[in-house]
Amino acid sequence: MPRWNVVKRYYVYVLMCTDGTFYVGITNNVERRLGEHNLGIDPHCYTFTRRPVVCMHVSEFGQVCEALQCEKQLKGWSHAKKSALCRGDWALVRALAKRKA
Repeated sequence: MPRWNVVKRYYVYVLMCTDGTFYVGITNNVERRLGEHNLGIDPHCYTFTRRPVVCMHVSEFGQVCEALQCEKQLKGWSHAKKSALCRGDWALVRALAKRKA
């Protein structure tokens, strides 16, 4: 019987909450996770009282360690930098990164 190489994909996602804040998370299924956030599955989750949420950005990774590293990095970013990322404004992302140095 042949063995299939299943390639796992991991995603780091940025949600815009109804109060204008961002939430950064990691998952292996963005659509499912977005649905869970909007349904309010976990009353202890940051997004529970900030629904509905909208997915603004997704990055895909082949290794969970890479995704975790990205998630941690994004969680440390300012609101302005996350906003620039979500708009795809890489020049502003770089400029904001230089301000911190």
